[in-house]
Amino acid sequence: MILVGLTGGIGSGKSTVSAALAARGAVIVDADAVVRDVQQPGSPVLQAMADRFGPEVIAADGSLNRAAVAAVAFADPEALKALNAIVHPAVGAEMNRRVMAELPTDHIVVMDIPLLTENPREGLQGVIVVDVPVETQVQRLVQFRGFDEGDAMARIGKQSTRQARLATAGFVVDNSGDLAALEPQIDALWEWLQTLPQLPPDFTLTK
Repeated sequence: MILVGLTGGIGSGKSTVSAALAARGAVIVDADAVVRDVQQPGSPVLQAMADRFGPEVIAADGSLNRAAVAAVAFADPEALKALNAIVHPAVGAEMNRRVMAELPTDHIVVMDIPLLTENPREGLQGVIVVDVPVETQVQRLVQFRGFDEGDAMARIGKQSTRQARLATAGFVVDNSGDLAALEPQIDALWEWLQTLPQLPPDFTLTK
């Protein structure tokens, strides 16, 4: 197994790069998808959230009421800290389980983590950073995700700076152009990934 991280600021198009790697045969362990999985109806995580924040965080169909969680948790730093204490350990354990299941294989495993720079992972053989200028991030968030400009800048401001992300990069994908400009970079990235050494069979993830 070859294990790498993939990150990028909000609006950078990281999911496009992730999908392109998956199409070439990479195994993607997506942090956002794992968050949704561990919060499924009836899960211990969802029950712990209801115990902490009240039954209104569970919708009538048993699923997570994301708006209710956001209203409670993101208005109060202590509540947000409590939410993270419930969710993050479960997400980390499930991501590690999925990665370790691939250890006996020769697969390229990509841990797709939006906040990888803020929360570094041990054991990665390289980090891919999807990079765009801040003004491109803002434009995309406004155009494609319905943000107003102030909200877009606020969300970007809560993440690591562009410079901090680039400082962690083993490979940088410039996604400021169109898909035609991205494709040859993905080809080069795939070649780079295959030059990385396989992890030893006794490898373990501790974080």
